[in-house]
Amino acid sequence: MFHIYDKIRDNGIYIIAEMSANHGGKLENALEIVRESARAGADCVKIQTYTADSMTINCDTDDFIVHGGLWDGYKLYDLYTDACTPYDWQSRIKAECEKCDIDFLSTPFDPKAVDFLESFGTEAYKIASFELVDVPLIEYAASKGKPMIISCGMGTVEEIQDAINACYRVGNDQIFLLKCCSEYPSNWDDMNLLTIPDMKNRFNCPIGLSDHSEGSIGAVVGVSLGAQVIEKHVKLDGVESPDSGFSMPMNGFAKMVEDVHKAVNVRGKVKYGPNPGETENLRLRRSLFVVKDMKAGDVITDENVRSIRPATGLAPKYWDEIKGKRIKRKLKKGTPMEVSFLK
Repeated sequence: MFHIYDKIRDNGIYIIAEMSANHGGKLENALEIVRESARAGADCVKIQTYTADSMTINCDTDDFIVHGGLWDGYKLYDLYTDACTPYDWQSRIKAECEKCDIDFLSTPFDPKAVDFLESFGTEAYKIASFELVDVPLIEYAASKGKPMIISCGMGTVEEIQDAINACYRVGNDQIFLLKCCSEYPSNWDDMNLLTIPDMKNRFNCPIGLSDHSEGSIGAVVGVSLGAQVIEKHVKLDGVESPDSGFSMPMNGFAKMVEDVHKAVNVRGKVKYGPNPGETENLRLRRSLFVVKDMKAGDVITDENVRSIRPATGLAPKYWDEIKGKRIKRKLKKGTPMEVSFLK
């Protein structure tokens, strides 16, 4: 059973550790990422299901060369050959997730990948930002009737709505949208996380954040703005891959998980009035006190009655009502003011 709904109920957070290429070409690294992600507090480990041939073609023309960024100069076919997770590992990775009591998730990149994932009981699908516009793929994955987690990097409102409609057409309303900046790593100035509450209102479904920025700050801010799902690329120390340059080491990921849950606690709920921990401090508010000895018949002035701490006297809001009135008995300095003292 996929546990995302259990986790986000009552404003909880579902945290996805994205493995991507960070297995470095070794199955044991992939299994260790699962184990360490579980120890760090992840709810899910995500992989990617594709081959170089399902992503692109083996072509050397300029259209098929990456220009700029982390993968500058890479031929697309070579990049995906180096980065893919072999199909014969994937059921093993899922079994390791089950052993560690966390969810397994994968991103399919073509319908055959969906069929493959179905063959061993995948319980949800993730759509990558670059496939947001592949409406037939989204519709086919959604037709399996399982939760759809859709990253929206680079997406316009219309493109995001098209993806949602593709799910609706096949009767699937189990949709989670992830705000995403598809830069690797993401520049904080480009993340625009205020989009998260707007997405929630506009699309009326749970919103999360696929975070490619450095450190925990993006995830913490995202949660403070209402994100209920956080996805972060993770890596093992000493393992290099095409994705390791923007991925978070496991100790940093564990700290991020801790920070995210603290942010949820700090965010709290809408509440006015004192909290239980503030109750004792109510007595340190201000109130009206006699600050100079007074005798019966004296007039209340700024000189003999003031608003000071503590709060055991008459509330300061009554000052205009009692100023200029006479008292009916002797009052010593330090007496909390009461209406019963007035003539």
